[in-house]
Parts: sequence; structure tokens; C-alpha cells
Amino acid sequence: MNFTIATTVSDVIGGVTDPNTLMILAIVFGFYMAWNIGANDVANAMATSVGSGALTLRRAVLIAAVLEFAGAYFAGASVSNTIRKGIVDPEIFAAEPTLFVCGMLAALLAAGTWLMIASYFGWPVSTTHSIVGAILGFGVVYAGIEAVHWGKVSGIVASWVVSPVLSGTISYFIFNIILRKIFHNPRPVEAARRFTPYMVFVVFTILSMVLVMKGLKHRLKGVDLPLWEALLISGGIGLVAAFVSGILVRRIDVDDADGEVEENSARQLYLSRALGRAKKHLSRAKNISSGGSVEDEVKDVLNKVDMLNTALEQESTAPANTRSSVWKVERIFIYLQVISAGFVAFAHGSNDVANAIGPMAAAWETIKEGVVGTKAPVSAWFLALGGVAIAVGLATWGWRVMKTVGTKITELTPSRGFSAEFGAATTIVIASWLALPISTTHTLVGAVLGVGLARGIGALNLRTVRDVVVSWVVTIPAGAGLAIVFYYILASIFN
Repeated sequence: MNFTIATTVSDVIGGVTDPNTLMILAIVFGFYMAWNIGANDVANAMATSVGSGALTLRRAVLIAAVLEFAGAYFAGASVSNTIRKGIVDPEIFAAEPTLFVCGMLAALLAAGTWLMIASYFGWPVSTTHSIVGAILGFGVVYAGIEAVHWGKVSGIVASWVVSPVLSGTISYFIFNIILRKIFHNPRPVEAARRFTPYMVFVVFTILSMVLVMKGLKHRLKGVDLPLWEALLISGGIGLVAAFVSGILVRRIDVDDADGEVEENSARQLYLSRALGRAKKHLSRAKNISSGGSVEDEVKDVLNKVDMLNTALEQESTAPANTRSSVWKVERIFIYLQVISAGFVAFAHGSNDVANAIGPMAAAWETIKEGVVGTKAPVSAWFLALGGVAIAVGLATWGWRVMKTVGTKITELTPSRGFSAEFGAATTIVIASWLALPISTTHTLVGAVLGVGLARGIGALNLRTVRDVVVSWVVTIPAGAGLAIVFYYILASIFN
């Protein structure tokens, strides 16, 4: 890698005597930002798989590292917008390229710092919002508040609601369909055999659409691919996957002894639902009672129902017997969940690597050419650097955010984790089609919330939910504030 730059370039960029230093800083800060993307954003894609037990942490890191790197390197953007999401007009920096470079470096350092803080506390925040907030900060400091496209900013703020609500709603209904069609059936394995091919068709069609519309959009940029063609291709992939799954799911063995196990499992599920309804009605009766012996009796019955419900949950979540029909059905969802998480990881690597590589490429090109452009070419080694940094970030610090999303919001099983991943993937496709501004992080967290709500509000850890929502609101101001501080420091050194 050659950092030798002609002296005339340093004269062009505002008198900087050592442009090589700025180039090295661009690489270091870009790597730092990508490392934090891996530690925070990528962890979201694999958190449900780890939290449900579908994957061990080591396997999740390995799979995500490979797919994130592949998405970043092979399907990442070859050209990146210098100002992410059109938040600030790049023309305002045309007269002072050095300050533009300092601003981009400050944005990378600020967004990376905020992501590191969030990852330390296990908060899943949006990397896109972090870098947008950082660029917003130095843009306002340099050119004033009127330089900001506030319409774009309001769209991003709207995504705080759109993303989790849409994905949560989809996941809620998907999980309820799975419960009714499979787990609440007296013979869940037989139900799974019938229902799985249809489910696999829908899943692979949606995930293929994610790959085309989100993961490969940069490589297909020159190809005019209408929506109906994308649907046709994705539907074909879904049909093949459904046919193969129909053959494989028939290999799940069911002998005579399984009949009794299935009926016991079904009775447990029905009993659990009945106890849940009884507990709800008893709680209402206790709240409206006027005290005295009646209230004491209600409390006593409520405590007994609560104890029965706890015992039933412990029995149903005990180490699974390999002959258990419920466990056999959950094994199907393990494979589906891992596949869906892999699709999301590949799409994420191809798309969100630009949050680190875009500003880095913009700074690099400005130093090299001495001119602030609206777009900057991205070299293959930039994408490789971003892919490696993302993988390292996930492997070293990703467990913190995985723990929050996978275990602290609500209890996950493979079927619940799959419902969340599928809801998130479907939301990504719908949002891409409608051009809605959404966050992958908010989408995944919202999907987990939807699955939790399907089991009742009591299944959610509301304290964790509160902390996560607050971190979302704080992200843009935090990125902007840190960027202002770092911008002044860098500008005082290099300008």
C-alpha cells in the first residue's frame, strides 16, 4: 500500500503539510468504526440464534464473520456517497477540503465511540443513525443549521417507530400462526410435516428478496430488475427449497411411543394457556376486591395458580428428551433460524459496511484528489478492511449485545427466534420496496418484542426495553455531540 502523495496535493487541501497522516487516520478510524459495527450491529443478526440455543456463541461468530465479510467484500458498494443519506450538502465544503476531511474523520471517530459505549452496556443501537448523527453534528458546526436536510432527519426519526412496529407486528402474527398450526396441535410432528414445506416456501422467497433487494443491490445496480422479476426468481428458489424440505421433514421418526409423548406435550400446552387465563382473571378480581377474607382467598388461589404455572414451565423447559415431539419440531426451526440469520448477516455486511467505509473513502479521495466530491470510489481493499474489522468486532465484543437481544428482552426458543428473524427479514423487504427509512437494529429488536408480546406483556423485561428505547433516542444527539468535539480537535491540528 503506497501512501506517497505529491506535494501539490498537500497544497491543494488547505496547506496540510502531511497528507499521509490524514490517510493513516482515515484507515485507523474506518477500521475502528467497522469494528464497532461488528460489536453492536452484527450481533443483532445472530443474537436470536444464540439466545434460543440454535447456535453456540462460537459457531454464531464463525458463521456471521464469514457471511458478513462475504457480503461486505463481494456485494458491498463500489461507489459510496460522501455524505451518508444526503444529510448535508457536500458543496458547502468545496472551498475547504481539509475541513471536510477533518469532519469525516471526526464522524468516524464519534460514531465508533458511541457504538463502543453502547456495546459496553449491551444496548443495540443503529450504526446508520450513529454515523448520520455524527455527520449532522460537524455539518451544523461548519455551515449552520440551515445546511441540514431536516426532511431526511425527520424520516430517520420516524424509523424509530416504523421499524420496530412493523417487524414486531409481523413476528407477532407469524409466531401465533406457528403456535396454532403446530404446537397447539395434538400431534405437532405430523402438523410440522404438513406445514413446514409451505412455511419454507414463504421463508426462502422472502429471504431471497432480502438478498436481491438489500444484499446484492450494489452488484445489480446496472441491471434493471423489476419487482415482478425479483419475485419470480425468489419464488422459484422458494419452490425448490419447499420441495427439498418436504423430503427431509418426512425423515423425522414417529413411533408408537411418540403418540403418548405428543399428547402429553399438547396437554401441557393447553394447560399452560388455561392457567395463564385463570391467572389474568384472578389478578383482575384481586384488584377490584374491597379487602377482607374474599381478597385473602383470591390471593391464596392466585399464589397456587402461579406456583402451578411455574412448575409447568419448569417441566416444559427441562432438558429435552430426544423422543419429545416438541423438541423434534424445535429442531426444524433451528435450521430455519440459522439459515434466516445467515441471510440477514450477508445482507447486513453488503449494505451497512458503507457506514464505516463510506466516510473513510470520502476522506481518502479528498486527500488524494484535493476536491470534495459527491461520491467516492471504494477500492476492493477498503471493503476487505471493513469486512475483517466487522468480523473482529463481533468476535471480541459482540457477546454483550447478543446477550441483551437474545436473552434479556424475552426468553427465546428456536421457533420464537425464527419468528423474529423472519419478521425482520420481511420488514426489510417491505421497507426496501416502499423506500421506507428503517434501521436493521430497530427492526430486529422490534421483532423480538413482537414474539415476546405474543406470550403476553409479562414475557417482556420492560426495564431492558426501556433502556434500549432510550439508547435509540440518544444515538443521534450523542453522535452529533461527540463529532463536534472531535471535529474541533482535528481542525485545530490539521487546518
